[in-house]
Amino acid sequence: MGESKKRKRRGGKKGKEEQQAIPSPSAKRIKLKEPSTFLEKMRARLSGGHFRMINEKLYTCTGKEALDYFKEEPSLFDMYHAGYKSQMSNWPEQPVNVIIKWLKKQSPSFVIADFGCGEALIAKTLKNKVFSLDLVSSDPNVIACDMANTPLASSSVNVAVFCLSLMGTNYQSYIEESNRVLKPGGWLLIAEVKSRFDPNTGGADPEKFSNAISELGLLK
Repeated sequence: MGESKKRKRRGGKKGKEEQQAIPSPSAKRIKLKEPSTFLEKMRARLSGGHFRMINEKLYTCTGKEALDYFKEEPSLFDMYHAGYKSQMSNWPEQPVNVIIKWLKKQSPSFVIADFGCGEALIAKTLKNKVFSLDLVSSDPNVIACDMANTPLASSSVNVAVFCLSLMGTNYQSYIEESNRVLKPGGWLLIAEVKSRFDPNTGGADPEKFSNAISELGLLK
């Protein structure tokens, strides 16, 4: 792009206008830059659109329905996490890093269950035994399952983590499942966006949520 093609006539002298139209050897060619910034913005916008679409789907269906959704089209799961990663890059602090920082201060013998692990950063960062759980995964170290029905044994972990993963209309079932696999005296760590617990925007009532947690036997 930006380069001119030259054609040679079959005879006759070049007219004055044609001679002027052909640039001289010393003329500088201007190379047009590819509008990469524009293309990147368009790709980011499309990626963000897909992320929001899938995100909305996950918040308005059950865990079982989400599992079936991704089983039918596994590429959507990769698309979702690519969009998630892009969104997180704009946050001043990553919630998972806050959780990892806390876990590092605990006993290295603690067994951890990471519900909705995503890229499994907790398992990749800590030396603890970590059960990384998610709906779909190509990583052999991640257990693909419904968060309300995991293959973990009862009373088998010291810490259960939900980092931006309390999604789905039956998220209370996820909490019940985490309570099942937690050892007595275990920790339940939840990191969620503020709007998730804002009744004015369709989120859960924080007081009712806290009381429901207490009813399971977990202390505030």
